[in-house]
Amino acid sequence: MRFILYVSQFIIPFLIFYIIGYGLLTKVPVYDSFVRGAREGLETVVKIVPTLIGLMLAAGILRASGFLDFLASLLEQTATESPFPAALIPLALLRMFSSSAATGLLLDVYKEYGTDSSIGLIASLMMCCTETIFYTMSLYFMTAGIKKTRHTLGGALLSTLAGIIACIVLAEAMT
Repeated sequence: MRFILYVSQFIIPFLIFYIIGYGLLTKVPVYDSFVRGAREGLETVVKIVPTLIGLMLAAGILRASGFLDFLASLLEQTATESPFPAALIPLALLRMFSSSAATGLLLDVYKEYGTDSSIGLIASLMMCCTETIFYTMSLYFMTAGIKKTRHTLGGALLSTLAGIIACIVLAEAMT
């Protein structure tokens, strides 16, 4: 274990020196390339900031307005017939929009049910097995300039459902 910790301290400096050395050997203007890449990165950040603000605002409004709780109460009857805990419906819905807001809900689940409970285990696994669909789609498609997304949303929702089912199966196998 000490060896891995020792090596991990030198990996990033090694990679930096390797990239600079390789650039110098191949006669690439390293500093100019770095500045050009940093400029392009800043331009990308400026393009995506409105989308990020909109998504964070929408997630905050959904959580603060009580709409997630209302939607969870509507879906609760369906969840009572399934092995998915109804208390995790708001987490599953918010996870599709914002990872940080979902983390806040996850902490609420931990406080109420405990980290070692069945619900806590399913919630932890769900945070690992699902993705922030709408955040990822809006960010990547907007950055790449893609207008026609075809079946991306359907596939992403299907994979999220598969992730939720997998986390329920894993949680049952672990308990």
